[in-house]
Amino acid sequence: MVDLQGQYQGIKEIVDTSISEILESAAFINGPYVHKFQEALENYLGVKHVIPCANGTDALQIAMMGLGLQPGDEVITADFTFAATVEVIGLLRLTPVLVDVEPDTFNIDPKAIEKAITLKTKAIVPVHLFGQAANMDAILEIAQKHNLYVIEDNAQGIGATYTFKNGEKKKTGNLGHIASTSFFPSKNLGCYGDGGAIFTNDDDLAHTIRGIVNHGMYKRYHHDVVGVNSRLDSIQAAVLLAKLPKLDSYNTARRNAARKYNEAFKEVSSIITPVTNKTCNDICDTCDCHVFHQYTLKVNGVDRNDLVAHLQSKGIPCGVYYPIPLHLQKAYVDERYNEEDFPVTNQLIKEVISLPMHTELTDDQIDFITASVIEFVNK
Repeated sequence: MVDLQGQYQGIKEIVDTSISEILESAAFINGPYVHKFQEALENYLGVKHVIPCANGTDALQIAMMGLGLQPGDEVITADFTFAATVEVIGLLRLTPVLVDVEPDTFNIDPKAIEKAITLKTKAIVPVHLFGQAANMDAILEIAQKHNLYVIEDNAQGIGATYTFKNGEKKKTGNLGHIASTSFFPSKNLGCYGDGGAIFTNDDDLAHTIRGIVNHGMYKRYHHDVVGVNSRLDSIQAAVLLAKLPKLDSYNTARRNAARKYNEAFKEVSSIITPVTNKTCNDICDTCDCHVFHQYTLKVNGVDRNDLVAHLQSKGIPCGVYYPIPLHLQKAYVDERYNEEDFPVTNQLIKEVISLPMHTELTDDQIDFITASVIEFVNK
């Protein structure tokens, strides 16, 4: 699904040199490379504060801790996403409120958000799923109307640009009150271990979070807030610093691969290719609304599981993201949920399949993958 070895060859010299410098200096925690990466990412995103941390799940949890959310506060998020999004809500003894998603973009449905708001609602967590921003115009309008926080889960969307209705463009991660991301190795901007970060333009909130990630300390052995131990190590920061200048070109390569996939499948009626934001007319070199962390199809009238087996028999990796909705996961089952509230999610889990998507995909590989899919669906 990803080719990290191939990607490494393009940055090998700078990565190897940087890691050697870190080993020689022994500045493993909060060293110069962490600060350099932080500043470089702030400049890239156009956000005032980037606070690195140990992983993307920590980033989301720390964001909620920084906002001062209290047990029992309700947090609305999408039913169709990875469990980490709702996991941290449960860990903090907040109340997760899962809602349905849009059938075309797979992102959280603003109409479902509006219906789910109660007097206990304190925050909305839109997930920029598979690399495409959620409908932030509508979400921010709802949040302002009801005085709610917006916490972006940008683990899959780093590098994407959202175009507002007024024409303003901003990077995802710089759209809400606060945002989190993951630098897991397979992400569009990934390190060689675990890593994450929190983003905000709020000076006071950034100060609070800088204490939280470091045991609640601003001065050594003075614990001013309840904190955790969650820091990005220097070696991971060095890898990320090497990759960041290439992120836009990495994402362009992903969009080019997506365009080739779409072209191959355009005449196949049983395959529905990914839909991009309405502000984008097509996937193209100059379109930056989608960064294709995953390339996810929907199949109609096709046994999806048999298709998975067919591809695997040919040595083609694929994934089903996600096979079980969060509202049916044992850890998150709740009598508040009704099946009729999740018609889109319950259909998507039967139809979605993700094909290989990374910066090193070749035309020959894409031709082989698409021919193998078409061979199966047309049989």
